[in-house]
Amino acid sequence: MSHKEPDSRISVKVEFGEKEGQISLAETQKQVEDSKPKAKTTYKQIQKYVEENYGFKVHTAYIAEVKRNLGLPMYDAPNAVEELKRPRSHPTEKMVLAIKETLAHFEII
Repeated sequence: MSHKEPDSRISVKVEFGEKEGQISLAETQKQVEDSKPKAKTTYKQIQKYVEENYGFKVHTAYIAEVKRNLGLPMYDAPNAVEELKRPRSHPTEKMVLAIKETLAHFEII
């Protein structure tokens, strides 16, 4: 079947330009740019943004807790342990607000 000749062909002529009846290259380029997937934001980027803009560091566990509380998708960590050696502390209200504003900055929420 892969060597079979087609029964018919369709020939399409497309004209690009800015005149009536032509396809705009600028508009086409804008549509391509808009349809590109966004780059994923990493926890390192979130930590760096919080430190630069709010002046304190946040642990990745705090970021994960805020994301979990917001109902955002979470992925299983390959290095997760079943039982923690010590109880995990929770982020302060100041940290939660900073993380939420950072997630909004990166358009995650």
